[in-house]
Amino acid sequence: MVNDSFPLHKKLKVWERDSGALHSVSESKPFMGSVLDWTQSGAKIALVYDRKEEKQCPSVALFEKNGLERSSFSINEAIDVTLEFLKFNCNSDLLAAVVRGETFDTLKIWYFSNNHWYLKQEIRYLKEDGIKFMWDLTNPLKLMCWTLDGRVISYKFVWVTAVTDNSIAFVVDASKVLVTPFSLSLMPPPMYFLKLEFPSAVRDMAFSSKISQNHLAASLSDGSLCIVELPPLDQWDDLEGQTFKIEASYSGTEYGPMLHLSWLDSQVILGVSHFDEDVHRGYYLHEIEISCSDYRSPGSVTCSGWHAEISHQISLEGVVIGIAPNQLISCSAFVQFDGGKMFEYTSKLGGLQRCDDMAFLSSCPWMDATLVGEKPLLFGLDDNGRLHFERSVLCNNCSSFSFYSNSGEGMMTHLVITTKQDYLFVVDVGDIVHGQLEQKYGNFLPVVVRKKTGENENVFVHLWEKGAQIIGVLHGDESAVILQTPRGNLECVYPRKLVLASIFNALAQGRFRDALLMVRRHRIDFNVIIDHRGWEAFVESAADFVRQVNNLSYITEFICAIKHEDIMETLYKNYVSLPCISGDKSSKTIIDGDKKVYSVLLSIRKALEEQIEETPARELCILTTLAKSSPPVLEDALKRIKVIREMELSTATDPRRKSYPSSEESLKHLLWLSDTEAVFEAALGLYDLSLAAIVALNSQRDPKEFLPLLQELERMPPLLMQYNIDLKLERYESALRHIASAGDSYYEDFISLMKKVPELYPLGLQLIGGDSSKRQQVLEAWGDHLDATKCFEDAATTFLCCFCLDKALKAYRSCGNWMGVLTVAGFMKLGKDDVLQLARELSEELQALGKPGDASKILLEYCGDVDGGVSLLVDARNWEEALRVGFLHRRDDLILVVKNASLECATLLVGEYNEGMEKVGKYLTRYLAVRQRRLLLAAKIKSDELSLGYPDDETASQASSNFSGMSAYTTGTRRGSSASTTLSTSTRGRGRQRNRGKIRAGSADEEAALVDHLKGMSLSEGGKIELKSLLISLLMLGEEDTARKLQRTAEKFQLHQIAAVKLAEDAGSTDNIDEQALTLDHYTQSVRKQVLNSDAFSWQSKVLL
Repeated sequence: MVNDSFPLHKKLKVWERDSGALHSVSESKPFMGSVLDWTQSGAKIALVYDRKEEKQCPSVALFEKNGLERSSFSINEAIDVTLEFLKFNCNSDLLAAVVRGETFDTLKIWYFSNNHWYLKQEIRYLKEDGIKFMWDLTNPLKLMCWTLDGRVISYKFVWVTAVTDNSIAFVVDASKVLVTPFSLSLMPPPMYFLKLEFPSAVRDMAFSSKISQNHLAASLSDGSLCIVELPPLDQWDDLEGQTFKIEASYSGTEYGPMLHLSWLDSQVILGVSHFDEDVHRGYYLHEIEISCSDYRSPGSVTCSGWHAEISHQISLEGVVIGIAPNQLISCSAFVQFDGGKMFEYTSKLGGLQRCDDMAFLSSCPWMDATLVGEKPLLFGLDDNGRLHFERSVLCNNCSSFSFYSNSGEGMMTHLVITTKQDYLFVVDVGDIVHGQLEQKYGNFLPVVVRKKTGENENVFVHLWEKGAQIIGVLHGDESAVILQTPRGNLECVYPRKLVLASIFNALAQGRFRDALLMVRRHRIDFNVIIDHRGWEAFVESAADFVRQVNNLSYITEFICAIKHEDIMETLYKNYVSLPCISGDKSSKTIIDGDKKVYSVLLSIRKALEEQIEETPARELCILTTLAKSSPPVLEDALKRIKVIREMELSTATDPRRKSYPSSEESLKHLLWLSDTEAVFEAALGLYDLSLAAIVALNSQRDPKEFLPLLQELERMPPLLMQYNIDLKLERYESALRHIASAGDSYYEDFISLMKKVPELYPLGLQLIGGDSSKRQQVLEAWGDHLDATKCFEDAATTFLCCFCLDKALKAYRSCGNWMGVLTVAGFMKLGKDDVLQLARELSEELQALGKPGDASKILLEYCGDVDGGVSLLVDARNWEEALRVGFLHRRDDLILVVKNASLECATLLVGEYNEGMEKVGKYLTRYLAVRQRRLLLAAKIKSDELSLGYPDDETASQASSNFSGMSAYTTGTRRGSSASTTLSTSTRGRGRQRNRGKIRAGSADEEAALVDHLKGMSLSEGGKIELKSLLISLLMLGEEDTARKLQRTAEKFQLHQIAAVKLAEDAGSTDNIDEQALTLDHYTQSVRKQVLNSDAFSWQSKVLL
C-alpha cells in the first residue's frame, strides 16, 4: 500500500518478485490500513475498503495483479467496525477475516460461487479475547484461532448440502436463507424462489417434512434459535419472490449457538452446544421441545410466536461428528462421535445406547440414515472419500452420495454416488444388502466394470464437468439427480436406471398413463410397457391402458412402436433385476414375436371399440392397429374403408356418418402406414376390382401399370378371375379350389398347379372325390415328385397306392429297403431265378453301403450261401450269430474262422484300450497345466487392475498364449498287417465316440477342447454291445483267459476315461488347483466304487470279474 495525496486514499502497487520492477499500480482507493492477502495462485488480491465517507460499512474488494478491480462485496456490519487479518485458505476458495466491533469481535468466513460471495460462517467472541486466526497450510477446511488468555481453538468445517427429501434446497448467506423447491423450479443460487431473513447470521439449520408440515430450525450466531413453518409444496405458488422476516423463538434458558441440529419429531429438536464456563464447561446434547402460540394460517409462512424449551440435556465426553434421525423409531436419532463410534439416542429413554454394529471405521462428517424394509441403514463419507456402511467400506473414491426412492414415499431403493474420477453410479440398495457390489460395480472403477459386464450405461454415467457433486434427487416419477458444478450452476440428469425404476414402479401400480408420459419424456422404448411383465399380462390390462391414457395420439404413437422382440431380454436385459419387478414377472419363455404383436394390437383394438366413443380419430387409430399387426390385417382394414365408402355413396342419411373419417382420408392413412403394393394386393384379394382401382389411384401408381390388369380380370368369368388373382397373390390353396370348381375343361390347369406347388397334392385328392382315374393320375404324379426329391420311402408307398409296382420296387431299392424290394417282387410274381439274381444284387449293394449284417441275412435266407453269410456276420462283429449259424449247419471250418477272427479282434481291442489310456493321461496332464497357468494369469491381471494398471485385451491375449506354451497331441500308434489295420479302424469307429475337432495349443478355447476330447473317448453304446458279444463268444470258444484280459483292459480304460472327465470338471469349477488331491489314480479309485455296478458297465460278464 502506498499513500496517495488524499489523506484516506491509497494505491495498490505490485512489484515483480524476481527483478523488483514495478509491475502495476491501481487507482487511488480508500483502502483500510494495510489489510490484504494473495490467493495461492497469485491471480487475485483481497483488500478492504473504508467507506465511512459514504456512511457505509467496510467492504472487501478483489483485485487482479494488474491493478484492476475484479469484484467487491459488503461485510454488512456497522459503519465504525474495522476489519483485520484477511486471509485465504490454502485452496483460495474460502476467505476469512476478523471484524472488530464495539461490543464483540466476529470471525467471518466467505465463499465465492456463481459470481457471488456468501457469508457461510460467523463466530462471535468477546472483545477481551482479542481473537486471531490462521488457516491450516494443507487442510483447506481447518482453521486455528487463539485468544489473549491462551486458549487455542481448532475449527474443522464441513460442506453440508441442504436439500431435503422432498427436494427443497436451502442456501445460507449471512442472515438470509435462500429457499428453492427443485420440484417447482431449478434455479441456481444466488437466485431463489423465496427468502427468509433472520436477526443474525445463520450457523446451522435443519429441516423436517412430515406429511403436510414443513419445519425449519436455524441456530444463529447470537445464540438464538429460530423456527419457521412452511406450507405444503402444492401451496407455494403465491410465495414466489417474497421475503419473510423471522423472529427468534422465546426461551427461558441460554444454551448458546447449537450445531448438528436435527428434527426428531415435528415438535422436538436435537442439537449440540458448547459452554466455556467453568461450571458447565464441555459439550452438551439438548432435546428441545417446540411450540407456537400464534395462530397458524393454512398456506402461509409462520415466522413468529415460537417457544423453545430444553426438555432434556446430556453431558457429552467427546466431540460429536454428526446426528441422523432414525426413521424407524419416533423421537430417536443416531449420534456419531469422533472415530466413527455410533450411539442411539431415544427421547423416552433419555440416554445414549452404543451401536457397535452400525459404527464406522473412521469419522464421517457426512452421515445419513435411510430406511430399507424394516431396518435403518447408516451410510457415512469420510474426508478421504471412503463410503462406510456397517463397519465396512463400500467405495474408496466417493465424492458425494444421496438416496433415491422410486415410490417417493420414504422407502429408499437406490444409492447414487459420484466418484473422484467424475463418474456417477446408481446402485441398487438390494445389491448392498446382499453383498453384490464387487461383482456388479467393480469397486466403482469404470474400467473394471466394463471388463466385468461389457455394459456401462446401466451402471455409471460419465459426468461432463470435473468436480460436480450430488446435491439432491427428485424422487418418484421425476427420477432426476441434481448436480452442482464447482462454478455454482445446477444441472439435472436423468440416469437411465432411475428412469426405468420409476417406470417399472408406475406399471407395477397400474399407472399406465404416468408410465407412458415418462416413456415419451425420456425417449424410452414404448415396448417396456408391454414387456416388463410379459405381453400376456399386458393383453389382460389393455382396457385399463386405453381408459387411463385416453389420448388417441399417444395410443397411435404407442401402436406404431410395438416390436416383435422382448426388449427386457435385449435392450434392457441389464435392468430386469430391479426390485420393483423381481418376483412379479412370470417365468420367461421363448415367445413368438408375431403372436405378441397380433395379440397386443387385437386387445387394444377391442379396448378402443369398448372404451372410446366413435370419432374419426378413433377409426384412424383402429386402422393403425390393423396396419401394424403382424402380419398386417389389411383386408379387414379395407373392409372397414369399404363400409365407409358405401355410407358416402348411400342416398339415405346415416347418423353414424359423422363418427367416421372420409374414405379418402382413411385410405390415405392406411397407405401411409403400410406398403402400397401390399394394400393393392389386399384389395385384389377381396376380388373387388373397383376398390383395387381406388387404392392404385391414391397410391399414385401409373395407370398404365394397373389398368390393363384390372381390365383383363374384369373380362374373365368370376371363378377364373378369382383363380388368376389367387395365382398372382400366391394363394395357391384358394386358387386350386377355384380352378377345381371351374369344371373339367380346366383339369390340365388343375394338375399343372399341383405339379408347380407339390404341397397341394393332399388338397387335390380331397377335391377330386371318388373319381378313381383322376385319383390314380394325381397319386402317380405325387409319387414322381417324391421320387425326384429323393423321398424314396414315401414315393414307394404312394406308388403302391396307385399300383405302379415297377416304380415302387425302384423307389425301395433306391433307399436300401431290401425287405420292401423283395416284398414288391413277390407282388410282381417274379420267377425264382429272377428273385435269386435280385437278392445277390441287393447283398452286394448292402455290403457297399456298410451293412454287412443285412447282406448276410439275404445270403442265408434267399441265396443259401452259408460261407458268405458267416463271413459277413464276422465283418458285422455279430459273433454270437456267426457261431449260431456255424453250429446250425455243423460246419467246423466256419467255427474255426469265427474263433480266429474273434481272437484277432480281441488282441487289437486290447492294444487300442491301452493306447487310449495313454492318451487320457496325456490330455489330462495338459489340461491341468493349462488350467493352472491360466489361473495364475487371471490372478496377475486382477492384481494389475486393482492397482489401476489395466492391460488392453490384445496384451492379455498375448500373455495367455505365452503362458499356455506349445504341445503336440499326436502319439504313435501300433501298426500290423493290412487286415488287422482295417479291422482296428472299423472297431475303433464303433467302440469309441469320435473326437470333436482339433486342439489348438495356446488358443483361448484349449481347455474346453481338451475336456471335449476326453468326453469323446468314452465307449459308445454300439461299442458296448459289440464288446459284450465278443466276450460271450470267446467264452463259448473256451478262450476264457483272452476274454478276461479283454474285459479287464476295457474296464480299466473306461474307469480312466470317466475319472479323467470328472477330475477335469472339478478342476474347472475351482480357482485353486490342489496337485495332491487332483490325481488320476485317486479319482479312478473313487469312480470304481461309484459306477462299477452301474448301467455304464452292463457289458461286463460276471464270471470274468
